[in-house]
Amino acid sequence: MNDSTITLPWLVIRQDDNGNRYRVGRYATRAEAQKIADSLDSRGHKQLYWVERLTQNSDSAS
Repeated sequence: MNDSTITLPWLVIRQDDNGNRYRVGRYATRAEAQKIADSLDSRGHKQLYWVERLTQNSDSAS
């Protein structure tokens, strides 16, 4: 685990209409990540945005 994992554990994920998923950004708090996800979602595109907490195990795979 590196320092950015500890300080930025919240991810915003985007899924496009083809089912492809992308990491949009990493944030220090869930509230901050949710604000970004809500802002992007409100644009009305077909993409889906959601917030996930990065776990120690999921970071080792990236």
